[in-house]
Amino acid sequence: MISSARWRVHPTVFIGEALQHPILEGSNYRCRFCGKVGEYAYVVAHMQTHEKTTVIHGGFLMQSTSGGQNTEPPNASQKRSFSLFEPPVAAKRRRHLKTQADSASSQDATMYPTALTQMARGNPFSAPLFSLQKVEEPQQSLHGQKTRRLAAAATSDEGDSCEFGSQKYFILCGFGGILSCGTTHTAVVPLDLVKCRMQVDPDKYKSIGKGFSVTIREDGVRGLAKGWAPTFIGYSMQGLCKFGFYEVFKVFYSDLLGEENSYLWRTSLYLAASASAEFFADIALAPMEAVKVRVQTQPGYANTLRQAVPKMYAEEGIWAFYKGVVPLWMRQIPYTMMKFACFERTVELLYKFVVPKPRSECSKSEQLVVTFVAGYIAGVFCAIVSHPADSVVSVLNKEKGSTAVQVLKRLGPKGVWKGLVARIIMIGTLTALQWFIYDSVKVYFRLPRPPPPEMPESLKKKLGLTE
Repeated sequence: MISSARWRVHPTVFIGEALQHPILEGSNYRCRFCGKVGEYAYVVAHMQTHEKTTVIHGGFLMQSTSGGQNTEPPNASQKRSFSLFEPPVAAKRRRHLKTQADSASSQDATMYPTALTQMARGNPFSAPLFSLQKVEEPQQSLHGQKTRRLAAAATSDEGDSCEFGSQKYFILCGFGGILSCGTTHTAVVPLDLVKCRMQVDPDKYKSIGKGFSVTIREDGVRGLAKGWAPTFIGYSMQGLCKFGFYEVFKVFYSDLLGEENSYLWRTSLYLAASASAEFFADIALAPMEAVKVRVQTQPGYANTLRQAVPKMYAEEGIWAFYKGVVPLWMRQIPYTMMKFACFERTVELLYKFVVPKPRSECSKSEQLVVTFVAGYIAGVFCAIVSHPADSVVSVLNKEKGSTAVQVLKRLGPKGVWKGLVARIIMIGTLTALQWFIYDSVKVYFRLPRPPPPEMPESLKKKLGLTE
């Protein structure tokens, strides 16, 4: 309990929001009306319950821990803003008390008549009154916060049509995937048809040239287009999921890792994001892939999508369309991981060691050329990594009742590599065109196209790379 002997009257008056007498640190103040004791800001807020928005500072009872007394008013340079002495907790308390006062009964409005105000104004030792204004604390909007991205991906140029990582960005990326995968796979259907027939019947189709000549002789030129409809539908759905989900998972994993770890582990991030995206993409692809292989590799079975689907369903049910999904994962997930990770790192190396000027100084057409070259290089590695599983898928979809393990044993180590050259040519061209079309869609819709990631400044400081 504080001894009353240590309390004394100390005139503390305000003009506007300027302090006419300095507040001593460690001081306690007492409400002149009800005697409530507390810190300065709390007592000022409390007094509003008595005087509404007008507070009379004609003579607080104050205790100073320093024991000093200063009755001389400071000069203009010593005046400080009232809000500087109001901590956030006190400000919150003051706003709460003001709300209570505004909603109080009419009795509170008549407890202290205006005569008291007039008496205070007549006091020769007082100063003019001031109105206590509500001070709003600045609030930060969560919507305005930027999440962590891969280096340069955190910002977007003024000319971009949307923000990187927004819903519109992901939707348009998915649309770019539909165009890039659907159109390119359909364009190489003749080569894909010969490749599949070389895998399932190597004795008859011994080479690429032999495969084309035999196919044209038996089915005519139109026979090279067999399976174009399931190819277009299936790979359009795959492209939607592959490119769209890749962008989603890349942002998601980048946010989990943070800016610095996203840069250090960027290759692993590309691999994880592409594998996650391809898992769902293959589920969308599997039904049409099964139909395509059946049409292309079994002469006389069916010539069109409409003929093949009901016939396959009648023979094996829904399983006929999804029995190849596991081999598809075996083929496509390594393929896609190589496709995206190799592409991303190849682009980074090309701009670093091959392209004679920074990416920011390259025109859009020059950037697309780099995209095409990096896509072709990535495609060659993709074909090699995924070819054994591709051979198993082709044979499995042709035969009834077979399993992936049985087909793998029958083909042997050499059999799984049949048709590799044709697949390298096809996949290399395919991958290059896919990346070129996908990047062109981004350019057309003015989507953010972040440059290759750079080391964050915070990481440079930790590694001592900056002064």
